[in-house]
Amino acid sequence: MTVNTPSAVSLVVEDGVAILTFDLPGESVNKFSPAVIEAFTAVLAHIDADPAVQAAVLISGKPGTFIAGADIDQFLTFTSADDAAKASAFGHAMFDRIESGRVPVVVAVDGACLGGGLEFSLACAYRIAADSPKTVFALPEVKLGLIPGAGGTQRLPHRVGLTAALDMILTGKNVRAKKALQLGLVDEMVHPGILRATAIARARALAAGTIPRRRDTRRRSIGSRLLEDTPVGRAIVLSQARKTALAKSGGHYPALPAAIDAVHAAYRDRAAGFATEARLFGALAMSPVCRELMFLFYATTLLKKEPGLPAGATALPVTRLGVLGTGFMGAGIAAVSAQQGLAVRFKDTAWDRVGQGIKAVRDVLNEGLKRRHITRVQFADQMSLVSGTVDYTGFGRLPLVIEAVFEDLAVKHKVVQEVEAVLPPTAVLATNTSTIPIARIAEASARPERVVGMHFFSPVHKMPLLEVIVTPQTLPDVAATAVEVGKKLGKTVIVVQDAPGFYVNRILAPYIAEAGRLLDDGVSIEALDRAMRGFGFPVGPITLIDEVGLDVATKSGGIMSAAFPERILASAALEKVTASGRLGRKGKQGFYAYDARGKRTGVDASVYALFRAGDARTNLSAETIVDRLALAMVNEAVRCLEDGIIRSARDGDIGAVFGIGFPPFRGGPFRHIDAVGAAEVVRRLEALAAAHGGGPYTPAPLLRRMAAEGTTFYPKTGKPV
Repeated sequence: MTVNTPSAVSLVVEDGVAILTFDLPGESVNKFSPAVIEAFTAVLAHIDADPAVQAAVLISGKPGTFIAGADIDQFLTFTSADDAAKASAFGHAMFDRIESGRVPVVVAVDGACLGGGLEFSLACAYRIAADSPKTVFALPEVKLGLIPGAGGTQRLPHRVGLTAALDMILTGKNVRAKKALQLGLVDEMVHPGILRATAIARARALAAGTIPRRRDTRRRSIGSRLLEDTPVGRAIVLSQARKTALAKSGGHYPALPAAIDAVHAAYRDRAAGFATEARLFGALAMSPVCRELMFLFYATTLLKKEPGLPAGATALPVTRLGVLGTGFMGAGIAAVSAQQGLAVRFKDTAWDRVGQGIKAVRDVLNEGLKRRHITRVQFADQMSLVSGTVDYTGFGRLPLVIEAVFEDLAVKHKVVQEVEAVLPPTAVLATNTSTIPIARIAEASARPERVVGMHFFSPVHKMPLLEVIVTPQTLPDVAATAVEVGKKLGKTVIVVQDAPGFYVNRILAPYIAEAGRLLDDGVSIEALDRAMRGFGFPVGPITLIDEVGLDVATKSGGIMSAAFPERILASAALEKVTASGRLGRKGKQGFYAYDARGKRTGVDASVYALFRAGDARTNLSAETIVDRLALAMVNEAVRCLEDGIIRSARDGDIGAVFGIGFPPFRGGPFRHIDAVGAAEVVRRLEALAAAHGGGPYTPAPLLRRMAAEGTTFYPKTGKPV
């Protein structure tokens, strides 16, 4: 029997088993919206009232994806915390009906089961996962500044245990099918080819009573039981979770403590626990942090659809590429390429360097093997995609080559001329330079229109951003090829115009330069780093210099200072410490001290003697330090928008957040200006300019106009982008 429904849920009844297929029309993934929930509620009521139906199976009609979670567009309709709390309660009612209804429901999960999809599954009587790399489970709500709002914080702890539930909820990380089975998150894992048949068989077993609807499939040690099954043990776990969350977040993300509170409530009265989840979800949904994280979600989603390329631009098909230079950056590019199934041909000047590069690739891939993100077979397959050479053998048919050699114009010119002599004329030549203008590098090219910048960030396998830099000569198809390859490598890609430092390094330059000038003024290393971590950066500016390398930071700073001498001012402290031979972490000595393994052990007090006489210290408030550094950065970001380096505030915010760790909960430089107010930002900049002689603090003309007109970069209502 088939039942036609006016929604995304179709229903077929086969010998007493109702098979529900979720296939949301016009969408690439299945999502829960109020309309979809109403449709599900109607179908569930129908099968519950039909005595011919003894059990049900839910399966997705979309290959490779189960349910992606809630349709977050509905969050934009909330006008109060109460609205959001009611939406949470609405989801509770639907899933309660599944959990307590007459008809047991089996979910057959093939693909991503996220957010509300996992919460739906937790309410069902039986869960089966397809043994596929695409099958993952997660509650990623914290990444939007929220907590699970449809029962996730209440049901998950009882399904997988307190510790595992907190780990999933507080990190939002993916759990693969095999791990889900080990945790007890799913009851069974089968080959995708028998998923549907197995689900139907288990539904019949549930209806017959040969499988109980309530069972604990967790594999738990005695120690785990002592911690999780007693109030004292749970109090210890929850207390440690609070300490860890605070240390990692700096207290900037209220969803983390709220999630712990909600999970704690799961061990109290059931009704009170669900009410706690709804109340906390409602409060978080209206918070500024949620608003900014929601913006980043919308912005990155839109960027994938509209990367900023000319109409009609067509990317070349790229299944293999070349990488020139086997150093840290070259090896990182090769590793992420192999991870995505692209064959890579390495080239360096000596076999020992080629060998070191391949070893570096192996180290990156081995990390995934150790974390069980890939199997040994997948590891071997990925390594087999990487080969090396000391000449240009194998480069004659490559559609794309990425140059990642030493940051020296003469060296890059030599490499460009050599590789172009063997590449096909249709090939794209990309350069991974971080500061040198692409047009300067293209001066050595016989085909400058086929030269483009692909600026990866270090470490390549962890940093999500890629800047694709185009010159006035770069062909649209060349830019499109770079963008598509970047997306295939899993990067968030922004297209920027050619100029010294491009966008990300240009806004970073005054930030680092002013940190150096504050050292010149006597502010301590600890005070600078502590203030900017307090603002929300993952590390402070002096730590960043040590991580990048003092030699690299100083050279980059010199290039940027020469390009913008009126705004990026030299620091005597940075120059003297670099001149002393200190390199930072890679040399195990910089502003900080390091042990033999390269682990930081604290500020190296001896560094002060290199640039400051005596023990005189200048004590500045954290607020003053933040203003001097953050406002120098956001002011330069506005100038980049004025100069056309970036095409929109959106791209500028994405670049800053994903490229240099601008605090995500602030949304990015332009979102931060909107939040503070352009007039207030101008007032603070003018005060700093008066005190410190202008430089990076002279407000950008666009910022002055916005202050005078009371305008913002983003709309004040509706979608944030």
